[in-house]
Amino acid sequence: MLENLRLAFRGIWTHKLRSFLTMLGIIIGIAAIIAIVSTIEGTNQQIKENLIGSGSNTVDIQLYQNDWPLDLSYSEAPFGVPQVSDEALSEIRDLDEVKSASKYANRQIYDGVYYLNNSMNGGYVKGVETDYFSTANLTVKEGRLFTVDELKDYKKVCVIDDGVVEELLHNDEPIGKILEIQGDSYVVIGVVASRSTFEPTINSISDYETYMQDESGTVYIPLSTWPISYKYDEPENVLVRANSTDDMTAAGKKTADIMNSYINPTDDTIKYQSKDLLEQAQQLQQLSSSTNSMLIWIAAISLLVGGIGVMNIMLVSVTERTAEIGLKKAIGARKGKIMGQFLTEAAVLTSMGGVLGVASGIGLAQIISIMSGTPVAISWPAAFIAVVFSMVIGIVFGILPSHQAANLNPIDALRTN
Repeated sequence: MLENLRLAFRGIWTHKLRSFLTMLGIIIGIAAIIAIVSTIEGTNQQIKENLIGSGSNTVDIQLYQNDWPLDLSYSEAPFGVPQVSDEALSEIRDLDEVKSASKYANRQIYDGVYYLNNSMNGGYVKGVETDYFSTANLTVKEGRLFTVDELKDYKKVCVIDDGVVEELLHNDEPIGKILEIQGDSYVVIGVVASRSTFEPTINSISDYETYMQDESGTVYIPLSTWPISYKYDEPENVLVRANSTDDMTAAGKKTADIMNSYINPTDDTIKYQSKDLLEQAQQLQQLSSSTNSMLIWIAAISLLVGGIGVMNIMLVSVTERTAEIGLKKAIGARKGKIMGQFLTEAAVLTSMGGVLGVASGIGLAQIISIMSGTPVAISWPAAFIAVVFSMVIGIVFGILPSHQAANLNPIDALRTN
């Protein structure tokens, strides 16, 4: 084998230009595939991060009517849908996929939240318990969170985020300010922000509408005071934090199943559903991948052309070395040895093309990223498979020339010298 490798490299080096031109089809095919796969991986990663953020792994399980979250702003609470019990929460927290869970009430703000003469139009008011903030991966930026005692004593305090500070308070010092929520006065005691800072990539108006819809911010009030400002016995939602991003879908669906087991609504269109952003990301990824898979097949055609080029040059090599083959067979070389020599040369030739193709593909992917702004993520398994595949191409397309060399008649071969 070592002797075959030495002869293969010597033959390639002897005909450098010819060998490079032979490898060119392999290089172009592998480079195109690596660049496309890297772009697909980068795009999929961007889609996933844009939808679910960076590492929060949270899933909202909300009460839906048909395909839309149930809006209780203008309707009464549905019959047969109780508030989330401690028993239900305990079942949810015991799920293998769930790290933590917290119930909350929710209302989108159309009107009813004021600071002095400023009205907040957009964003949300949420009634939460103290464990909600850790589940939502929120940390205190300024001030503090409300305590368990404040929750029990129905204290009218609230925590806000930066969106409210900017939209409603116009960046005034927030701590101690009094917000009017549905006619009730709440004292701002803290400002929260996400633990992981993440900015989605915005490439279009639809991206802006999707990712910027919550920019007006959120006001958090104690869940115990929710009936004072809104409605008694209002059905709650649940926020769960999955152990990992890959667990989000299962955590959301299992939680929804548990919550639906506790309700018996008179309207069968009402049920809890998970807002499965991971599943949305996967659907968009599949659309992106299916679109680009056609490009991969087109790029693979150049590998076929490259393989035919390898076969052609190996046939030429057999013709050029007919006398050498005849001499080897005359002194006792077996067919397997001759065939192995030429197969090794073909495999080495295409493997070198594969390595150069991977390097070119990585460079091409970076150029595409710089010029178009498309993210890329180099897939090293794909690069390894590409090199192995190029070697296989050499072996497959080298079989015919190798077989021809191994079956030469030694007398006829020597006569050609």
